[in-house]
Amino acid sequence: MVYGLERVACVEDDPDIRELIRISLSEIGRLKLAVYASGPEAIEQSPRFDPELFLIDVMMPGMTGQETLVALRGLPAFEETPMVFMTAKVQVQEVEDYYRLGAASVISKPFDPIILADQVRAIWSQAKRPSRGA
Repeated sequence: MVYGLERVACVEDDPDIRELIRISLSEIGRLKLAVYASGPEAIEQSPRFDPELFLIDVMMPGMTGQETLVALRGLPAFEETPMVFMTAKVQVQEVEDYYRLGAASVISKPFDPIILADQVRAIWSQAKRPSRGA
């Protein structure tokens, strides 16, 4: 049985945006949140937190959001975990590329901090719904 979303991991290099996401998801949304400043940090630390969904910034120095998604998917614990890109890069071709890479959804920046937790819960619920052919 599927219960509600509890644990979210956020991978975001900008400290101001990390804080806004923390307020949005932890304080307003009452979700347990792990925040990572880089892809390598998320890859190393997220298995201990065991998130049910990842929010991943696309444009990060060193390791991009796309590279982070691919690396996280390579970990057995996260093969099926919904991954959502948060980005200002939302041209049609870019969004198509994110979905092709395996993103569950895309949230555009700037985002509304008041409704972010509801958006994340809705994406998670949709991703966890059994497929029709199953």
